[in-house]
Amino acid sequence: MEYSVLKYLAFLKTADLQSFTKAADALSCSQSAVSRMIKDLEAEFGFSLLSRKKKTVSLTAEGKAMLPKIRELVRAFDGVQNCADELCGVESGVIRIGTFSSVATHWLPNIITAFQKDFPNIDYEFLLGDYAEIEEWIVSGRVDCGFLKVPAGGDIETIPLEKDKLMVILPEGHPLSECEFFPIRNLADEPFILLEKGKCAEISELFEQYGISPKVHFTTWDDYAVMHMVESGMGIGILPQLILRRTPYRIVAKELDVPAFRTIGAAVRSKDEASPAVKRFLEYLSYR
Repeated sequence: MEYSVLKYLAFLKTADLQSFTKAADALSCSQSAVSRMIKDLEAEFGFSLLSRKKKTVSLTAEGKAMLPKIRELVRAFDGVQNCADELCGVESGVIRIGTFSSVATHWLPNIITAFQKDFPNIDYEFLLGDYAEIEEWIVSGRVDCGFLKVPAGGDIETIPLEKDKLMVILPEGHPLSECEFFPIRNLADEPFILLEKGKCAEISELFEQYGISPKVHFTTWDDYAVMHMVESGMGIGILPQLILRRTPYRIVAKELDVPAFRTIGAAVRSKDEASPAVKRFLEYLSYR
């Protein structure tokens, strides 16, 4: 990569990761090289882009103003490189993927293992977040593609992949643990442990749809914390079926007596502008 473009990329990585060390690792170069490139960029501009403190790095006001423009510039360079790669038939590169815990744990290992058999020269970088974070990463270009609940907002393209049932989880021995379907109205009868991961939270949407007012005693963003609390008899909860695969907890999962699911999909800012590696990955997901 041209040094002039590499300087911009060094700035983006440092701003995104808030660390010279992490940026250096991501770019496979030394920390001093990243620092030098950013200083060269600041010298060209005539102002500081980053505020450097003992253990933290943050954007200056000027850095915040320049960040979207520099991101667009690097994205434009990537577009030129992608076009050249397509013309040469290149089947290599890095795919940066935004994902949430259940997909990262139960889908991606098998997907990547199978995909690597056909495309062994492609590398991967995962960022773990909630739906809102992943959507923002896709729009801003921090990741090339991501997994979301669809339909999604924002100016992105999505590919629906699978319907993931929402399951009521109960401690073993619960009076309703033997029922075929859990009555949704019974969700309001006992302490509830709510999983909330930012906006687009499908469990709260389910309650609103059916006019349920649960007795929420605990709220957490961690799926496994919900399982542990249910196992301990602290209440009941709802989790997507995908995260319940191979669970080590002594809990019982039951379908609701009403349709309840989330649709998981792959998302990208633009299929046409995606790199050859990302396009192949999306095609593979479509037929998984």
